[in-house]
Amino acid sequence: MTDAPAYDRAVAALRRGGIVAYPTEAVYGLGCDPANAAAVARLLDLKQRPQSKGLILIAADEAALQPWLAPIDVTTEARIGPTWPGPTTWLLPTAADCPEFLRGEHETLAVRVTAHPIAAALCRAWGGALVSTSANRSGGEPVRDATSARELFGAGVDAVVEGAVGDLDRPTPIRDARTGRTLRE
Repeated sequence: MTDAPAYDRAVAALRRGGIVAYPTEAVYGLGCDPANAAAVARLLDLKQRPQSKGLILIAADEAALQPWLAPIDVTTEARIGPTWPGPTTWLLPTAADCPEFLRGEHETLAVRVTAHPIAAALCRAWGGALVSTSANRSGGEPVRDATSARELFGAGVDAVVEGAVGDLDRPTPIRDARTGRTLRE
């Protein structure tokens, strides 16, 4: 498990509008403060990812995602609840004030309550949800370790939380919470 100073460095970087790299269920992720438009723009630029695609938010618990989402009805909660915490990312309707720089051209936001111990601990240390996108250039293969993240992004990443990724072979599945349809296996 990662030591406390690593989380402290990552949280300090996030508070400065920085980008952090950390392990997730399948790959290394890049994250930033979802409320900081400049940090999100920097992250998208680093990945060479168009804003229109939208991003994923992760959290250690469902409550940390609520500011970004419309109220979740009982049927939807019954669908997503059994999968969290866990490696399933859900598309959920956004709150009216959820910024376009997070949701892209969609009326939903991709969110996950992560079960990865390091990613969840980082969210708890941060005190809320984080943008979480795979550590790769858009269209490229995501990296699976801290060394590769440092080599690929260099000074573009302000802090790295080291640790092993989970045992998934590919990034987490994405499902539409309104329909149950799987968009990414």
